[in-house]
Order: sequence, then C-alpha cells, then structure tokens
Amino acid sequence: MDVGVTPVAEAVVPFVAAAVGTYGAGVVNRIQEAAASATVGVGGQLLRRLLGRSESAPALTSAVTDLAVDTSDEKRLATLQLRILDILRMDEQIRADVVGILQAAKPNVTASGTRSVAAGTISGGIVITGDHAQIPR
Repeated sequence: MDVGVTPVAEAVVPFVAAAVGTYGAGVVNRIQEAAASATVGVGGQLLRRLLGRSESAPALTSAVTDLAVDTSDEKRLATLQLRILDILRMDEQIRADVVGILQAAKPNVTASGTRSVAAGTISGGIVITGDHAQIPR
C-alpha cells in the first residue's frame, strides 16, 4: 500500500489526541487493558497499533504523557505527530493497518433517489431539494 506518511500521521493525531483528552496519561494503560473493547474508540485503536512497535513505544508513550498535561498545546501535538510519523516511516505494516483503521472510521453516507442529499453532518444551514421552495425568514 503506497500511502504518503505525512497525511496518514495528520489524520491519526486528532483521534489519538481525543483519546488522550478523554483518558489522560492513563490512556496507554487503558488501551492495553481494554484491547478487545471499543471503549477507547478509534483513537485507542490507532494508539494501540502504533504502540505495537516496541522500538518506538517509549517515545510515543512519552509524547502521549506530555500531551495529557495540556491537549491544546501545539508543541505537544507536534511532538506526538513527529513520533507517529517516525513509526509510520519505519513500519509499512503498521502504516497499512493504521490506514485501514482510519478508512473503517469514515462514516458511510449514501444518497438515494431523486434530489436526495448525502451528508455526514449538516450544521448551520438549510438543505433544500425540489422546485420552487420557499424559505420564510
């Protein structure tokens, strides 16, 4: 699977950061304890897979622990992304597995029928299909 490493890492970071934000520094232990559980979500699945590379697990664990102190800190997020990039560059199998997890996490949105609308989320707007629609203000 020939997938660019940087876009994959950029896609992974928000999921892992969300898991860290929810569970704090204990997320690493939690995902190891709940390996078969969906309680840690996609971020936990991704982190669990990335921690599967024993050579880089300590550096990734350190980045996760640091991020848990302040999940909005851009430098800590950048450090996490660098650790993830390193792992994805070094291990093609982990990269393929991570891409698979990300693809499975995408919502399946289908539009069917005349003038139907397909959207994963519609926020702050109106979607109208049909002729001569009137929108009162």
